Amino acid sequence: MNYPPNGSAAPPGTIGAPTVPAVPPQVRPPHAQGPDPAEAARGTAWAEGVDRLRSAATTEPGRLRIIGAVLALLVVAFGAVTAWQMTDRSAAADDVLHSSQPLSADAADIYRSLADANTAASSGFLAGGQEPAETRDRYEKDIRTAAAKLVTAAANSAPDSPSTAAISKLNTLLPQYKGLIERARANNRQGFPLGGAYLRYANETMQKQMLPAAEDLYKKENERLRSDYDSATPYPWAAIGLGVVALGALAWAQRRNYRRTNRVLNHGLVAATAASTVVLLWLVAGHTFARVGLDASYDHGVRSLNVLHDARIASLKARGNENLTLVSRGAETVDVKGVPKDAFDVDFQKQMKTLTTKLGDAAKLADDGTGKRPVQAADANMKVWKDRHRDAREQDDAGNYQGALDKVIGSAQDKPTRECFDNVDKALQTALTHEQAEFQQAATGGRGAMTGLPVGAAVLAVLGAAAAVLGIGRRLSEYR
Repeated sequence: MNYPPNGSAAPPGTIGAPTVPAVPPQVRPPHAQGPDPAEAARGTAWAEGVDRLRSAATTEPGRLRIIGAVLALLVVAFGAVTAWQMTDRSAAADDVLHSSQPLSADAADIYRSLADANTAASSGFLAGGQEPAETRDRYEKDIRTAAAKLVTAAANSAPDSPSTAAISKLNTLLPQYKGLIERARANNRQGFPLGGAYLRYANETMQKQMLPAAEDLYKKENERLRSDYDSATPYPWAAIGLGVVALGALAWAQRRNYRRTNRVLNHGLVAATAASTVVLLWLVAGHTFARVGLDASYDHGVRSLNVLHDARIASLKARGNENLTLVSRGAETVDVKGVPKDAFDVDFQKQMKTLTTKLGDAAKLADDGTGKRPVQAADANMKVWKDRHRDAREQDDAGNYQGALDKVIGSAQDKPTRECFDNVDKALQTALTHEQAEFQQAATGGRGAMTGLPVGAAVLAVLGAAAAVLGIGRRLSEYR
Protein backbone atom coordinates (compact mmCIF):
# COMPACT_ATOMS: atom_id res chain seq x y z
CA MET A 1 0.00 0.00 0.00
CA ASN A 2 1.33 3.38 -0.94
CA TYR A 3 0.98 6.36 1.51
CA PRO A 4 1.12 9.99 0.40
CA PRO A 5 3.97 12.00 1.79
CA ASN A 6 3.38 14.27 4.81
CA GLY A 7 2.67 17.97 4.04
CA SER A 8 1.07 19.55 1.09
CA ALA A 9 2.61 19.45 -2.29
CA ALA A 10 4.29 22.59 -3.49
CA PRO A 11 2.75 24.26 -6.50
CA PRO A 12 4.47 23.65 -9.76
CA GLY A 13 7.38 25.85 -10.51
CA THR A 14 7.91 27.04 -6.93
CA ILE A 15 10.14 24.34 -5.64
CA GLY A 16 13.25 25.94 -4.25
CA ALA A 17 12.18 29.55 -5.11
CA PRO A 18 13.55 32.10 -2.62
CA THR A 19 11.11 34.23 -0.51
CA VAL A 20 10.97 37.92 -1.55
CA PRO A 21 11.01 40.24 1.50
CA ALA A 22 8.44 43.08 1.85
CA VAL A 23 9.63 46.44 0.50
CA PRO A 24 9.95 48.96 3.36
CA PRO A 25 8.47 52.50 2.93
CA GLN A 26 10.85 54.79 1.23
CA VAL A 27 11.90 57.82 3.29
CA ARG A 28 12.64 60.94 1.34
CA PRO A 29 16.26 61.79 2.01
CA PRO A 30 16.79 65.22 3.44
CA HIS A 31 19.13 66.20 0.63
CA ALA A 32 16.64 65.31 -2.09
CA GLN A 33 15.90 68.11 -4.50
CA GLY A 34 12.46 69.41 -5.57
CA PRO A 35 9.26 70.44 -3.71
CA ASP A 36 7.34 68.19 -1.39
CA PRO A 37 4.34 66.70 -3.23
CA ALA A 38 1.86 67.71 -0.45
CA GLU A 39 3.14 71.27 -0.39
CA ALA A 40 3.05 71.37 -4.13
CA ALA A 41 -0.56 70.25 -4.06
CA ARG A 42 -1.47 72.96 -1.56
CA GLY A 43 0.35 75.59 -3.56
CA THR A 44 -1.40 74.44 -6.67
CA ALA A 45 -4.81 74.67 -4.96
CA TRP A 46 -4.09 78.23 -3.77
CA ALA A 47 -2.84 79.26 -7.18
CA GLU A 48 -5.85 77.64 -8.75
CA GLY A 49 -8.17 79.57 -6.43
CA VAL A 50 -6.43 82.83 -7.27
CA ASP A 51 -6.66 82.04 -10.94
CA ARG A 52 -10.36 81.32 -10.62
CA LEU A 53 -10.90 84.62 -8.81
CA ARG A 54 -9.02 86.46 -11.51
CA SER A 55 -10.98 84.67 -14.16
CA ALA A 56 -14.24 85.54 -12.41
CA ALA A 57 -13.22 89.18 -12.20
CA THR A 58 -12.83 89.28 -15.96
CA THR A 59 -16.49 88.40 -16.46
CA GLU A 60 -19.47 90.56 -15.62
CA PRO A 61 -21.17 87.95 -13.37
CA GLY A 62 -17.95 87.50 -11.44
CA ARG A 63 -17.52 91.22 -11.00
CA LEU A 64 -21.11 91.55 -9.83
CA ARG A 65 -20.58 88.87 -7.20
CA ILE A 66 -17.51 90.68 -5.88
CA ILE A 67 -19.36 94.01 -5.85
CA GLY A 68 -22.29 92.46 -3.98
CA ALA A 69 -20.01 90.94 -1.35
CA VAL A 70 -18.15 94.22 -0.81
CA LEU A 71 -21.37 96.24 -0.54
CA ALA A 72 -22.89 93.82 1.96
CA LEU A 73 -19.69 93.85 4.01
CA LEU A 74 -19.53 97.65 4.09
CA VAL A 75 -23.17 98.07 5.12
CA VAL A 76 -22.92 95.42 7.84
CA ALA A 77 -19.67 96.93 9.13
CA PHE A 78 -21.30 100.36 9.21
CA GLY A 79 -24.21 99.04 11.26
CA ALA A 80 -21.97 97.06 13.61
CA VAL A 81 -19.64 99.97 14.36
CA THR A 82 -22.62 102.29 14.83
CA ALA A 83 -24.24 99.88 17.28
CA TRP A 84 -20.97 99.43 19.17
CA GLN A 85 -20.10 103.12 19.49
CA MET A 86 -23.60 104.26 20.33
CA THR A 87 -24.03 101.50 22.89
CA ASP A 88 -20.94 102.79 24.70
CA ARG A 89 -22.14 106.39 24.55
CA SER A 90 -25.64 105.49 25.60
CA ALA A 91 -24.31 103.57 28.60
CA ALA A 92 -22.12 106.53 29.59
CA ALA A 93 -25.07 108.93 29.30
CA ASP A 94 -27.13 106.57 31.43
CA ASP A 95 -24.36 106.58 34.04
CA VAL A 96 -24.37 110.38 34.05
CA LEU A 97 -28.10 110.45 34.70
CA HIS A 98 -28.51 107.54 37.10
CA SER A 99 -25.13 106.87 38.67
CA SER A 100 -22.27 109.37 38.69
CA GLN A 101 -24.28 112.58 39.11
CA PRO A 102 -26.47 111.20 41.91
CA LEU A 103 -23.33 109.89 43.62
CA SER A 104 -21.68 113.29 43.21
CA ALA A 105 -24.75 114.89 44.79
CA ASP A 106 -24.63 112.32 47.60
CA ALA A 107 -20.97 113.15 48.23
CA ALA A 108 -21.89 116.83 48.46
CA ASP A 109 -24.70 115.93 50.87
CA ILE A 110 -22.24 114.00 53.02
CA TYR A 111 -20.03 117.06 53.24
CA ARG A 112 -22.96 119.36 53.92
CA SER A 113 -24.47 117.05 56.55
CA LEU A 114 -21.18 116.75 58.42
CA ALA A 115 -20.57 120.49 58.34
CA ASP A 116 -24.14 121.21 59.41
CA ALA A 117 -23.94 118.66 62.23
CA ASN A 118 -20.81 120.39 63.49
CA THR A 119 -22.58 123.75 63.33
CA ALA A 120 -25.65 122.40 65.14
CA ALA A 121 -23.47 120.87 67.85
CA SER A 122 -21.72 124.17 68.53
CA SER A 123 -25.05 126.04 68.49
CA GLY A 124 -26.49 123.63 71.04
CA PHE A 125 -23.42 124.00 73.21
CA LEU A 126 -23.76 127.79 73.24
CA ALA A 127 -27.36 127.46 74.43
CA GLY A 128 -26.06 126.03 77.71
CA GLY A 129 -27.01 122.90 79.61
CA GLN A 130 -30.56 122.85 78.23
CA GLU A 131 -29.91 122.30 74.55
CA PRO A 132 -32.93 123.26 72.38
CA ALA A 133 -34.77 120.24 70.99
CA GLU A 134 -34.74 121.78 67.51
CA THR A 135 -30.96 122.04 67.53
CA ARG A 136 -30.57 118.52 68.86
CA ASP A 137 -32.92 117.13 66.21
CA ARG A 138 -31.04 118.94 63.48
CA TYR A 139 -27.76 117.44 64.65
CA GLU A 140 -29.20 113.92 64.81
CA LYS A 141 -30.79 114.27 61.37
CA ASP A 142 -27.48 115.40 59.86
CA ILE A 143 -25.62 112.47 61.39
CA ARG A 144 -28.22 110.00 60.09
CA THR A 145 -28.08 111.56 56.64
CA ALA A 146 -24.30 111.37 56.50
CA ALA A 147 -24.33 107.73 57.65
CA ALA A 148 -27.00 106.74 55.11
CA LYS A 149 -25.20 108.50 52.25
CA LEU A 150 -21.95 106.79 53.20
CA VAL A 151 -23.69 103.43 52.96
CA THR A 152 -24.99 104.33 49.50
CA ALA A 153 -21.57 105.54 48.38
CA ALA A 154 -19.91 102.36 49.64
CA ALA A 155 -22.46 100.17 47.86
CA ASN A 156 -21.83 101.94 44.55
CA SER A 157 -18.02 102.00 44.75
CA ALA A 158 -15.75 99.19 43.64
CA PRO A 159 -13.35 97.83 46.29
CA ASP A 160 -10.37 99.28 44.42
CA SER A 161 -11.98 102.59 43.47
CA PRO A 162 -10.38 105.90 44.53
CA SER A 163 -13.42 106.71 46.68
CA THR A 164 -13.13 103.64 48.89
CA ALA A 165 -10.37 105.02 51.12
CA ALA A 166 -12.29 108.23 51.84
CA ILE A 167 -15.49 106.32 52.59
CA SER A 168 -13.67 103.95 54.93
CA LYS A 169 -12.02 106.84 56.75
CA LEU A 170 -15.32 108.64 57.26
CA ASN A 171 -17.01 105.47 58.51
CA THR A 172 -14.24 105.14 61.09
CA LEU A 173 -14.22 108.78 62.21
CA LEU A 174 -17.97 109.35 62.41
CA PRO A 175 -18.52 107.27 65.60
CA GLN A 176 -15.46 108.89 67.18
CA TYR A 177 -16.83 112.34 66.44
CA LYS A 178 -20.22 111.46 67.90
CA GLY A 179 -18.52 110.22 71.05
CA LEU A 180 -16.64 113.50 71.48
CA ILE A 181 -19.83 115.52 71.03
CA GLU A 182 -21.63 113.44 73.65
CA ARG A 183 -18.79 113.99 76.12
CA ALA A 184 -18.92 117.71 75.41
CA ARG A 185 -22.67 117.76 76.05
CA ALA A 186 -22.40 115.73 79.24
CA ASN A 187 -19.79 118.09 80.68
CA ASN A 188 -21.67 121.16 79.47
CA ARG A 189 -24.88 120.03 81.20
CA GLN A 190 -22.95 119.82 84.46
CA GLY A 191 -21.28 123.17 83.92
CA PHE A 192 -17.76 121.74 83.59
CA PRO A 193 -15.33 123.78 81.45
CA LEU A 194 -14.00 120.50 80.07
CA GLY A 195 -17.03 120.44 77.79
CA GLY A 196 -15.59 123.29 75.73
CA ALA A 197 -12.33 121.38 75.30
CA TYR A 198 -14.18 118.30 74.08
CA LEU A 199 -16.18 120.43 71.64
CA ARG A 200 -13.03 122.06 70.26
CA TYR A 201 -11.42 118.65 69.88
CA ALA A 202 -14.52 117.37 68.07
CA ASN A 203 -14.43 120.42 65.82
CA GLU A 204 -10.75 119.82 65.10
CA THR A 205 -11.53 116.22 64.17
CA MET A 206 -14.26 117.44 61.86
CA GLN A 207 -12.29 120.28 60.27
CA LYS A 208 -8.94 118.55 59.86
CA GLN A 209 -9.92 114.95 59.16
CA MET A 210 -13.57 114.38 58.34
CA LEU A 211 -14.33 117.34 56.10
CA PRO A 212 -11.09 116.91 54.09
CA ALA A 213 -12.01 113.24 53.57
CA ALA A 214 -15.54 114.23 52.54
CA GLU A 215 -14.12 116.85 50.18
CA ASP A 216 -11.80 114.24 48.68
CA LEU A 217 -14.78 111.93 48.13
CA TYR A 218 -16.71 114.79 46.53
CA LYS A 219 -13.84 115.58 44.16
CA LYS A 220 -13.40 111.95 43.14
CA GLU A 221 -17.09 111.54 42.40
CA ASN A 222 -16.97 114.73 40.34
CA GLU A 223 -14.02 113.31 38.40
CA ARG A 224 -16.04 110.18 37.76
CA LEU A 225 -18.93 112.32 36.54
CA ARG A 226 -16.63 114.27 34.24
CA SER A 227 -15.24 110.99 32.88
CA ASP A 228 -18.75 109.76 32.06
CA TYR A 229 -19.47 113.02 30.24
CA ASP A 230 -16.24 112.61 28.27
CA SER A 231 -17.31 109.10 27.25
CA ALA A 232 -20.85 110.09 26.28
CA THR A 233 -20.31 113.22 24.20
CA PRO A 234 -17.56 112.58 21.56
CA TYR A 235 -18.84 112.15 18.01
CA PRO A 236 -18.70 108.54 16.69
CA TRP A 237 -16.34 109.40 13.85
CA ALA A 238 -15.54 105.79 12.97
CA ALA A 239 -19.21 104.99 12.40
CA ILE A 240 -19.80 108.22 10.49
CA GLY A 241 -16.78 107.55 8.28
CA LEU A 242 -17.91 104.00 7.51
CA GLY A 243 -21.38 105.29 6.71
CA VAL A 244 -20.01 107.77 4.20
CA VAL A 245 -17.86 105.06 2.60
CA ALA A 246 -20.82 102.66 2.40
CA LEU A 247 -23.05 105.28 0.80
CA GLY A 248 -20.30 106.19 -1.64
CA ALA A 249 -19.87 102.55 -2.64
CA LEU A 250 -23.63 102.11 -3.10
CA ALA A 251 -23.82 105.25 -5.23
CA TRP A 252 -20.93 104.03 -7.37
CA ALA A 253 -22.56 100.60 -7.82
CA GLN A 254 -25.83 102.18 -8.95
CA ARG A 255 -24.06 104.50 -11.36
CA ARG A 256 -22.16 101.54 -12.78
CA ASN A 257 -25.39 99.61 -13.12
CA TYR A 258 -27.02 102.53 -14.96
CA ARG A 259 -24.13 102.92 -17.39
CA ARG A 260 -24.26 99.23 -18.34
CA THR A 261 -28.01 98.69 -18.48
CA ASN A 262 -29.54 102.16 -18.91
CA ARG A 263 -31.81 101.29 -16.00
CA VAL A 264 -32.15 104.18 -13.64
CA LEU A 265 -33.06 102.18 -10.54
CA ASN A 266 -32.08 98.88 -9.03
CA HIS A 267 -34.64 98.27 -6.32
CA GLY A 268 -32.30 96.32 -4.08
CA LEU A 269 -29.50 98.87 -4.25
CA VAL A 270 -31.97 101.71 -3.74
CA ALA A 271 -33.32 99.99 -0.63
CA ALA A 272 -29.79 99.44 0.69
CA THR A 273 -28.96 103.09 0.06
CA ALA A 274 -32.13 104.23 1.80
CA ALA A 275 -31.43 102.05 4.84
CA SER A 276 -27.83 103.27 5.09
CA THR A 277 -28.93 106.88 4.68
CA VAL A 278 -31.48 106.52 7.47
CA VAL A 279 -28.87 105.03 9.78
CA LEU A 280 -26.34 107.76 9.00
CA LEU A 281 -28.85 110.59 9.46
CA TRP A 282 -30.20 109.00 12.63
CA LEU A 283 -26.67 108.60 13.93
CA VAL A 284 -25.62 112.19 13.25
CA ALA A 285 -28.88 113.82 14.33
CA GLY A 286 -29.43 111.59 17.35
CA HIS A 287 -25.94 112.04 18.69
CA THR A 288 -26.01 115.77 18.01
CA PHE A 289 -29.22 116.19 20.00
CA ALA A 290 -27.82 113.95 22.74
CA ARG A 291 -24.62 115.97 22.86
CA VAL A 292 -26.54 119.25 23.06
CA GLY A 293 -28.67 117.91 25.91
CA LEU A 294 -25.73 116.51 27.85
CA ASP A 295 -23.68 119.68 27.37
CA ALA A 296 -26.62 121.73 28.60
CA SER A 297 -27.01 119.46 31.63
CA TYR A 298 -23.37 120.09 32.49
CA ASP A 299 -23.19 123.81 31.74
CA HIS A 300 -26.54 124.74 33.28
CA GLY A 301 -26.87 121.94 35.80
CA VAL A 302 -23.68 120.37 37.09
CA ARG A 303 -21.60 123.56 37.10
CA SER A 304 -24.31 125.48 38.95
CA LEU A 305 -24.78 122.62 41.40
CA ASN A 306 -21.06 122.51 42.15
CA VAL A 307 -20.90 126.25 42.81
CA LEU A 308 -24.02 126.18 44.97
CA HIS A 309 -22.69 123.23 46.97
CA ASP A 310 -19.46 125.14 47.56
CA ALA A 311 -21.40 128.22 48.65
CA ARG A 312 -23.51 126.23 51.07
CA ILE A 313 -20.49 124.51 52.56
CA ALA A 314 -18.77 127.88 53.01
CA SER A 315 -21.81 129.24 54.84
CA LEU A 316 -21.90 126.19 57.12
CA LYS A 317 -18.22 126.51 57.93
CA ALA A 318 -18.64 130.21 58.60
CA ARG A 319 -21.53 129.55 60.98
CA GLY A 320 -19.57 126.88 62.82
CA ASN A 321 -16.59 129.18 63.25
CA GLU A 322 -18.85 131.99 64.43
CA ASN A 323 -20.22 129.74 67.17
CA LEU A 324 -16.80 128.44 68.15
CA THR A 325 -15.50 131.98 68.50
CA LEU A 326 -17.82 132.34 71.48
CA VAL A 327 -17.15 128.82 72.76
CA SER A 328 -13.36 129.23 72.82
CA ARG A 329 -13.43 132.81 74.18
CA GLY A 330 -10.05 133.56 72.69
CA ALA A 331 -8.43 130.28 73.74
CA GLU A 332 -7.07 129.75 70.22
CA THR A 333 -5.37 132.60 68.40
CA VAL A 334 -3.32 133.13 65.26
CA ASP A 335 -1.00 135.96 64.27
CA VAL A 336 -2.28 138.17 61.48
CA LYS A 337 0.39 140.66 60.44
CA GLY A 338 1.90 140.44 63.89
CA VAL A 339 -1.42 140.95 65.68
CA PRO A 340 -3.01 138.04 67.60
CA LYS A 341 -6.51 137.28 66.34
CA ASP A 342 -9.11 134.73 67.34
CA ALA A 343 -8.45 131.70 65.12
CA PHE A 344 -12.12 130.92 64.60
CA ASP A 345 -13.02 134.49 63.71
CA VAL A 346 -10.18 134.61 61.17
CA ASP A 347 -11.53 131.45 59.56
CA PHE A 348 -15.05 132.92 59.65
CA GLN A 349 -13.87 135.88 57.59
CA LYS A 350 -12.16 133.53 55.16
CA GLN A 351 -15.31 131.47 54.65
CA MET A 352 -17.45 134.57 54.17
CA LYS A 353 -15.13 135.70 51.37
CA THR A 354 -15.54 132.30 49.76
CA LEU A 355 -19.30 132.53 50.16
CA THR A 356 -19.33 135.97 48.52
CA THR A 357 -17.33 134.67 45.54
CA LYS A 358 -19.43 131.55 45.09
CA LEU A 359 -22.71 133.44 45.24
CA GLY A 360 -21.42 135.77 42.53
CA ASP A 361 -20.49 132.78 40.37
CA ALA A 362 -23.87 131.16 40.99
CA ALA A 363 -25.68 134.33 39.92
CA LYS A 364 -23.73 134.36 36.65
CA LEU A 365 -24.48 130.69 35.95
CA ALA A 366 -28.20 130.96 36.73
CA ASP A 367 -29.94 131.11 33.35
CA ASP A 368 -33.48 132.04 34.41
CA GLY A 369 -35.32 134.07 37.01
CA THR A 370 -36.25 131.00 39.03
CA GLY A 371 -32.58 130.23 39.48
CA LYS A 372 -31.45 133.81 40.08
CA ARG A 373 -33.96 134.80 42.76
CA PRO A 374 -32.83 132.41 45.52
CA VAL A 375 -29.19 133.28 44.83
CA GLN A 376 -29.98 136.97 45.13
CA ALA A 377 -31.87 136.30 48.36
CA ALA A 378 -28.90 134.40 49.76
CA ASP A 379 -26.58 137.26 48.82
CA ALA A 380 -28.82 139.84 50.51
CA ASN A 381 -29.02 137.79 53.71
CA MET A 382 -25.27 137.25 53.66
CA LYS A 383 -24.70 141.01 53.71
CA VAL A 384 -27.00 141.39 56.72
CA TRP A 385 -25.18 138.49 58.35
CA LYS A 386 -21.87 140.30 58.00
CA ASP A 387 -23.30 143.43 59.62
CA ARG A 388 -24.81 141.53 62.54
CA HIS A 389 -21.62 139.54 63.03
CA ARG A 390 -19.69 142.78 63.28
CA ASP A 391 -22.07 143.94 66.01
CA ALA A 392 -21.64 140.66 67.88
CA ARG A 393 -17.86 140.94 67.75
CA GLU A 394 -18.02 144.49 69.08
CA GLN A 395 -20.08 143.28 72.03
CA ASP A 396 -17.65 140.44 72.72
CA ASP A 397 -14.58 142.64 72.40
CA ALA A 398 -16.18 145.09 74.84
CA GLY A 399 -16.52 142.30 77.40
CA ASN A 400 -20.28 141.86 76.98
CA TYR A 401 -20.32 138.11 76.38
CA GLN A 402 -24.06 137.72 76.91
CA GLY A 403 -24.75 140.54 74.48
CA ALA A 404 -22.54 138.85 71.90
CA LEU A 405 -24.28 135.53 72.55
CA ASP A 406 -27.69 137.12 72.00
CA LYS A 407 -26.47 138.59 68.72
CA VAL A 408 -25.49 135.11 67.54
CA ILE A 409 -28.16 132.70 68.85
CA GLY A 410 -30.68 135.00 70.54
CA SER A 411 -34.38 135.47 69.88
CA ALA A 412 -35.81 137.31 66.89
CA GLN A 413 -35.95 140.63 68.76
CA ASP A 414 -32.18 140.43 69.26
CA LYS A 415 -31.70 140.23 65.47
CA PRO A 416 -29.25 137.32 65.72
CA THR A 417 -26.96 136.09 62.99
CA ARG A 418 -28.76 132.75 63.32
CA GLU A 419 -31.65 134.13 61.28
CA CYS A 420 -29.34 135.28 58.50
CA PHE A 421 -27.59 131.92 58.35
CA ASP A 422 -30.90 130.05 58.24
CA ASN A 423 -32.15 132.30 55.43
CA VAL A 424 -28.95 131.82 53.44
CA ASP A 425 -29.16 128.06 53.88
CA LYS A 426 -32.82 127.91 52.83
CA ALA A 427 -32.21 130.08 49.77
CA LEU A 428 -29.29 127.92 48.69
CA GLN A 429 -31.38 124.78 49.15
CA THR A 430 -34.06 126.29 46.91
CA ALA A 431 -31.47 127.12 44.27
CA LEU A 432 -29.99 123.61 44.48
CA THR A 433 -33.41 122.02 44.01
CA HIS A 434 -34.04 124.15 40.92
CA GLU A 435 -30.66 123.41 39.35
CA GLN A 436 -31.03 119.70 40.06
CA ALA A 437 -34.32 119.74 38.17
CA GLU A 438 -32.62 121.60 35.30
CA PHE A 439 -29.93 118.93 35.18
CA GLN A 440 -32.46 116.11 35.21
CA GLN A 441 -34.46 117.62 32.37
CA ALA A 442 -31.47 118.30 30.12
CA ALA A 443 -29.70 115.00 30.84
CA THR A 444 -32.91 113.00 30.32
CA GLY A 445 -33.40 114.68 26.96
CA GLY A 446 -29.82 113.95 25.95
CA ARG A 447 -30.08 110.32 27.01
CA GLY A 448 -33.43 109.95 25.26
CA ALA A 449 -31.99 111.10 21.93
CA MET A 450 -29.93 107.89 21.82
CA THR A 451 -32.83 105.58 22.62
CA GLY A 452 -33.16 102.75 20.11
CA LEU A 453 -30.24 103.91 17.98
CA PRO A 454 -27.87 100.94 18.54
CA VAL A 455 -30.55 98.32 17.87
CA GLY A 456 -32.14 100.28 15.05
CA ALA A 457 -28.80 100.76 13.32
CA ALA A 458 -28.00 97.05 13.52
CA VAL A 459 -31.39 96.00 12.14
CA LEU A 460 -31.34 98.52 9.30
CA ALA A 461 -27.79 97.54 8.39
CA VAL A 462 -28.74 93.87 8.11
CA LEU A 463 -31.75 94.78 5.98
CA GLY A 464 -29.61 97.07 3.84
CA ALA A 465 -26.99 94.37 3.28
CA ALA A 466 -29.69 91.88 2.33
CA ALA A 467 -31.22 94.39 -0.09
CA ALA A 468 -27.83 95.00 -1.71
CA VAL A 469 -27.29 91.27 -2.20
CA LEU A 470 -30.78 90.87 -3.67
CA GLY A 471 -30.21 93.80 -5.99
CA ILE A 472 -26.99 92.31 -7.30
CA GLY A 473 -28.68 88.91 -7.51
CA ARG A 474 -31.34 90.42 -9.75
CA ARG A 475 -28.64 91.50 -12.17
CA LEU A 476 -26.96 88.11 -12.03
CA SER A 477 -30.19 86.39 -12.98
CA GLU A 478 -30.01 88.11 -16.35
CA TYR A 479 -26.93 86.04 -17.23
CA ARG A 480 -28.56 82.65 -16.69
